[in-house]
Amino acid sequence: MSVARPLTIGVSIPIPAPHGDYLQRRRADFGDPQAWQIPAHITLLPPTEVDAEEYAAFREHCSEVATRHTPFDVVLRGTGTFRPLSDVVFIQVAQGVSNCEALEMALRSGPVERALEFYYHPHVTVAHNVLPDDLDRAFTELADYAVDFEVGAYHLYELGDDTVWRPVHEFALTGA
Repeated sequence: MSVARPLTIGVSIPIPAPHGDYLQRRRADFGDPQAWQIPAHITLLPPTEVDAEEYAAFREHCSEVATRHTPFDVVLRGTGTFRPLSDVVFIQVAQGVSNCEALEMALRSGPVERALEFYYHPHVTVAHNVLPDDLDRAFTELADYAVDFEVGAYHLYELGDDTVWRPVHEFALTGA
């Protein structure tokens, strides 16, 4: 009898095409080694290990949370950084922050418990694990970046054996 190994999952708002594709290409341009393994996104639940029972319950929870939230607009504008705490440059969520926070809190209040290393701050990473000059370049070159889109769903992702994150389920926001 084999024991199933834990699965690593995450929940995120995908950045729609062509914006997500552009940000992923830029992440690769800055030398980020994970650029092609992680689609551009706003994290709602960071990487979390679950067993089969937790996973089934969490999928149900994700579905239930989606029925309580309505679609909302997001504006991404300008860059920010977590330096010196973490060598990350990101695109800021300028509108839709409270919606992201509400989703994040609701998702973490269910059957999967996940402590956070840092205070939740919705953003789109564009440079991580790169040289300081590349972090500076990302911060400067994308400082004027701005785009808006409607968020109508979030995705459940699984981390593959090849270390690529893939969406496996979409949860439409259907709240009244």
